[in-house]
Amino acid sequence: MSGEQQSHSAACHCGTVRFRVRLSDGLNTARRCTCSFCRMRGAVAVTAEMGGVEFVTGEDNLALYQFNTGTAKHYFCKTCGIYTHHQRRSRPNEFGINAACLEGVSPFDFSEVIVMDGVGHPSDGFAPRVAGILKFEPAQTIE
Repeated sequence: MSGEQQSHSAACHCGTVRFRVRLSDGLNTARRCTCSFCRMRGAVAVTAEMGGVEFVTGEDNLALYQFNTGTAKHYFCKTCGIYTHHQRRSRPNEFGINAACLEGVSPFDFSEVIVMDGVGHPSDGFAPRVAGILKFEPAQTIE
């Protein structure tokens, strides 16, 4: 998948929240996390710098969720409930963007996604650690 810093159109499920995003390294930053929130959310996130997100419509329709230290800021569409992006706790100068919100991208496009250890979080004094690899292997079609 491309590593170039090109602009992508993105939206929530209902289309109320629409934005443009410049990814830091294309789709190469795809990852998941093992923290309690990310485990339940289940999204694949890709990286954008703070200035890399520009809202076209619906920014006022985003809900904010914060927990624990309150450093990470998780944003959701108030209408359809889809997580669009979050400001990271580990790197507050970056956004994690829900890859499924990117036009033409599906989480099933990634054959492997790195899963970071969010339980032993770097902001809590732990070294960043890969907890595992999430794999997707499409089933063989029977004809």
